[in-house]
Amino acid sequence: MKYYKPLLREGCFTRYNVVKMSGNQNTASSIIRNYLKKGYIQSVKRNLYVAVNLIDDEPVVNRYVIASSLTDRAYISHHTALEYYGYANQVFYDVYVSSEKRFHDFEFGGFTYRYVMPRLDIGVVKKPDGVKVTDLERTIIDSVNDLERIGGLEELLRCLEIIPYVDEAKLLMYLKCYNKQILFQKAGYILEHFKDSLKLSDDFFKTCATMIAKSVRYLYRGLDKENATYNKRWRLIVPTSLIAIISEGVGEFA
Repeated sequence: MKYYKPLLREGCFTRYNVVKMSGNQNTASSIIRNYLKKGYIQSVKRNLYVAVNLIDDEPVVNRYVIASSLTDRAYISHHTALEYYGYANQVFYDVYVSSEKRFHDFEFGGFTYRYVMPRLDIGVVKKPDGVKVTDLERTIIDSVNDLERIGGLEELLRCLEIIPYVDEAKLLMYLKCYNKQILFQKAGYILEHFKDSLKLSDDFFKTCATMIAKSVRYLYRGLDKENATYNKRWRLIVPTSLIAIISEGVGEFA
């Protein structure tokens, strides 16, 4: 067990890390095979391993750390980021991981790690626990843009109910980086109903409104097959029954 404690400190590691510890590639291969067999470590995916706590036989690091270790520049995003911050309404078994380097979706420890192509290259922070995650404001804009990766509109609304404050300057920065008219429409419409709780100013919504052209869009795919109504300010087709979906705390969405 000579290398077990150093691997515990690493938490998540690659074969390269073991080579650095042992000083020899053949020795590293032998350590990995032996430790896998004895249950000291587990294989997350090809060339990525996690140390195991021998008391409960569970990985010593959580899914957020594992996700942040999948590639050199991997980070958690969307609903997974909201879970990390403690602002998710539900716990999902999908872990959303953005990375410039693509990887195939895979399962480990009861979770499915899903690749997300990054749309922006800013707004990622590294936390003291080693987790790399989109900051809260980028997480919100990413989620508005990709409702399917937040669990749909209802889950997004319930998450927004929990969040106490956001930096509107950052929200606008990310919206401008996306540079999509539909995103200004969707963000303006959705966030307007959390204006007070998120402490957003009138200027924020005026700026969003100035970025909207004359075209009318749907709030999300498939809405054309539901009961819907037109929101004049944001030039959006929105669900008429949204207030029934969220029965309390968010106001009238029609």
